[in-house]
Amino acid sequence: MRFWDSSALVPLLVTEAATPSLNSLAANEAGRQVWWTTETECASALTRKLREGSLGASEMGLGFERLRRLADDWLEIEPSDRLREIANRFLRVHPLRAADALQLAAAFVAADGRPSSLEVVTLDDRLAEAARKEGFILVDVHLD
Repeated sequence: MRFWDSSALVPLLVTEAATPSLNSLAANEAGRQVWWTTETECASALTRKLREGSLGASEMGLGFERLRRLADDWLEIEPSDRLREIANRFLRVHPLRAADALQLAAAFVAADGRPSSLEVVTLDDRLAEAARKEGFILVDVHLD
């Protein structure tokens, strides 16, 4: 099982450059771990794409269907005082935004405090760099 950041899940919902690579990765995985707000972050990405005109209404509808199916199978890392403390430490150590620090803290909790035991899937360069520095294994996603 891997920890998936929202940025890596959106290409599973709508067609993007990383979609083929991430579809292959997801097809070979029994389940995935995500942060508690992942579904909302993905919904935000879909509606933003609609507003920007890069996604049509029917494509957005399909994206939401895919999101519901993915959410049925993932394991959510719930918010907690411990997670918030870890995220606050990450903010002091890495140039992250709050949501990214919470994502990274959720991965840390999912790894039981042993980052080298968990692979992280993300397309966010800033989050990837912080995860790498913390000792997580980053999944290399090829952009086609």
